[in-house]
Amino acid sequence: MRQKHHLSLLILAVSIAYFNSFRGVFQFDDYNVIVDNRTVHSWQTWFSGLREGIRPLLKFTYTLNWTSGAGLFGFHLVNISIHAVNVIMFYFLSLKIISSVMSKENAGRAALFASLLFALHPVQTEAVTYISGRSVSLMSTLYLASILLYLRGVGCEKMYVSIILLYLLSPLLFVMAALTKETAVTLPLALLLIERTLQHEKTWGDVIKKQAVHWVLFIGILLALIAHPKHGGLLEYSFDIRSMGNNILTQINGVSYLISRLIVLNGMNIDPDLPVITAWSKPLFIKTAFLIILLALGIITFRFKPLCGFGILWFFLHLTPTNSVVPRLDAANDRQLYLASFGIFLTIAAEAEMFLHLTKNIGMQRRTVSVAAILFFVLLGAFTIARNHDYQSEIALWEDTAAKSPLKARVYNNLGYAYFLAGRIDDAKKAYLTALGIQPDYEIASNNLRLIEK
Repeated sequence: MRQKHHLSLLILAVSIAYFNSFRGVFQFDDYNVIVDNRTVHSWQTWFSGLREGIRPLLKFTYTLNWTSGAGLFGFHLVNISIHAVNVIMFYFLSLKIISSVMSKENAGRAALFASLLFALHPVQTEAVTYISGRSVSLMSTLYLASILLYLRGVGCEKMYVSIILLYLLSPLLFVMAALTKETAVTLPLALLLIERTLQHEKTWGDVIKKQAVHWVLFIGILLALIAHPKHGGLLEYSFDIRSMGNNILTQINGVSYLISRLIVLNGMNIDPDLPVITAWSKPLFIKTAFLIILLALGIITFRFKPLCGFGILWFFLHLTPTNSVVPRLDAANDRQLYLASFGIFLTIAAEAEMFLHLTKNIGMQRRTVSVAAILFFVLLGAFTIARNHDYQSEIALWEDTAAKSPLKARVYNNLGYAYFLAGRIDDAKKAYLTALGIQPDYEIASNNLRLIEK
């Protein structure tokens, strides 16, 4: 009964926090991947694009929305539903992991706390309210379903059911996750991390045996990504963006920025101003030391405080595909925290529950803590609702972004274009001139300015 109450509370929390996201419009990358992308405008074009295209399952859902006739409402409904499903799966995964070190009742409270953090933290808005952020949230759905089916297979006493779950259904969902977004390739490593946390098996050989199909698929997916014309071309392009050395420096700054987004609740930014870093500096040394200490803490504590170690290692594992050696045009985006943040949230929730369990006068403190927790989650929800409000128009989003990234030319160009579409020509001109003042050789802003001066 308690579990049903928890699930109802989680669904209610998501519904309230994201109700105003239905007012959101298409933004930024939505035009490239949905509005102006003919591949997702009919089933015929979707099917014809399968051979050379990428992320077919993601495009399948876009096509389903586009052809449904439900418009923006339909896109937002699917995104919110995906997030709600993910929150529920995170609850069950948290419960499974936390139950390995504490009682069922305590684990239930900790799992609820972790899941509410995941459900309500405003950093998730970029994967939920921003329509093309679906690539991350939908991949996470299939990724988590694969993990949960794997764990069900490990614990199943019926041999034939266990075989189906371990060697067929869980691997199938792994492939589907990779066909949604390539970062799902980390799944076998996540399974290893979970196994060592739960200590189902005594030897690595027993673990690998149960994950054999996942690891074969892991190798196959990596080879397919390299061999695929578009993926291979994107990899080549990525390594031409900047040198590996400069990229590592840039990503140290990027990962530090992402960690700060978990703390600065009103700092969500669709286009953060994170420069390419080409040399060491004192602030960068401090950030590097912090990240090394945090990673070392995860490794060291994994043996005697497994939940703390698990959370930290999960966090770094899920940032590895996007924030390590492969260069990207944008050093970091909030949506990269969607799956990675779960580790941090689980660790915070588990450690908080352990602390409360050890404190005296628990009855009185439980009531005090319950009130504080309610106020805290109301605060998280309020910040999420406020962030959703920024997506109600392109002008609102880019004005907010300009306030947070005042030295980034692309932000002012996008703001200028939003003003232009709204007929605010003078404001558009000022925004384009600001972009060119920041970056005089910015050709796109220069062309846009010429168009309105004709």
